[in-house]
Order: sequence, then structure tokens, then C-alpha cells
Amino acid sequence: MSFIPLVLLLFGLSSTLAQTTTPPPSCESKNSTSCEDCLSTVDCLWCIQTKRCITYPSKTILPPQSLCPLSEARWGLCSMNFQILIITLSVAGALLIIGLLVCIFCCCKCENIGSSRFENRMNRQKDKRKTKQEARKAELKIRHDEIRQKYGLSRASPYARFENPN
Repeated sequence: MSFIPLVLLLFGLSSTLAQTTTPPPSCESKNSTSCEDCLSTVDCLWCIQTKRCITYPSKTILPPQSLCPLSEARWGLCSMNFQILIITLSVAGALLIIGLLVCIFCCCKCENIGSSRFENRMNRQKDKRKTKQEARKAELKIRHDEIRQKYGLSRASPYARFENPN
């Protein structure tokens, strides 16, 4: 144990070892003060009905009715009671969730519309390619038929040229 202060002294950190932080005053010590003084500490709850500063019961989400009624409790702001604070936060949370769901719905819907547009475009391109290919096949067939006629080859039977001895 004596080794650590010696090392700290060598590095000039002995002052950090000697410093100790004082704990903040308890909420109950601010009972005779105002709401603003009480709420300067985050852990405190001001009850207007009894004009007392109380340590916020962190084990329960909401302070019990026996401690202070919600309409008379102040936490964070002296001008807003705890009941209005809860309602405001609930509405804001609900609007946030609804907005998030609407955004997700719109993104999914737009994605589906985009994919159906893409499929339609691909089908149109496929149909164009198919019609071009059929037109080329028809042109080739016409050209081949012209060449066959020119040289006297008919397509009627593949054995036709063997039957004519000329």
C-alpha cells in the first residue's frame, strides 16, 4: 500500500489521491427551502401539498400516492406537475412510435412499388427482345427461302434433290 503513494508522488499525482469528492446533500436536508432549490438535485422530488423535499423512490417507477399525490409532485421542473409530465412523455413516445411505424410502412410500400416497376420494365424489355428475335428469324427464313429458290432447292422434302436425276 505504501508503494502506490510513492509512485504517485514521483509522477506528481499525489494531489489526486488526497482529493475526495463530497457527496451531494440529501434531499431531506432541503425541506425548508424552495422548489427550485430542492429540484437542483436530480434525485429529489418536491411535494407542494406538504412543502417537503423527498428523495425520489427509484425502486418504483412512479412515486406512491402515500408519499405525494401525482398532481402535487414536481420533478425536474417546478412549473410542471408529475402527472402532466407523465402524460406529455407518453404522448410524445406514442407519436414517436406511430411516426416510426408510418416511416417503416412507407419505406416497405415504396420498395414494393419500385420492385413492381422494375419487373414491369424488365418484362417490357424482354418482350422487345423477343419481338426483335422473331423478326430476325423471319428475315433469315425469307432470305434462306430466296436462296433455296434461286438454286432450285425446295423445302418440301429433304429427299427431293435425290429423287430428281437432272
